[in-house]
Amino acid sequence: MVEMNTLMEMPQLERIKKMEACMDTASAAVRKLETALEQYEQAYEALAELSEYYGSLIWMEDHEADEAGELPEDLKRGVLSEDLLWNLLADNREAAGKMMRILARSMEDNTI
Repeated sequence: MVEMNTLMEMPQLERIKKMEACMDTASAAVRKLETALEQYEQAYEALAELSEYYGSLIWMEDHEADEAGELPEDLKRGVLSEDLLWNLLADNREAAGKMMRILARSMEDNTI
């Protein structure tokens, strides 16, 4: 981030061009973030269902059936992989934490 004193020392046209570039970068990023947040919000219920399913007695029963070879071979069943589902839920927690840190920083910097 550029200090205000540094901006004041720049020639006016250079300063305006720099700030215009900042606005272009920020504008594109905010549009992408809005789209991503809409997608995330739509997927939130699915994440909640997966979180409840993972580790439940129902999941364990499904997992055991898979391990015993009782499920069709052509059945897509990544949800029964402990690592895939665990990693998805962990990634979700990490992303939520990152969103909270960015929001706190934005509030502190008064950029909201």
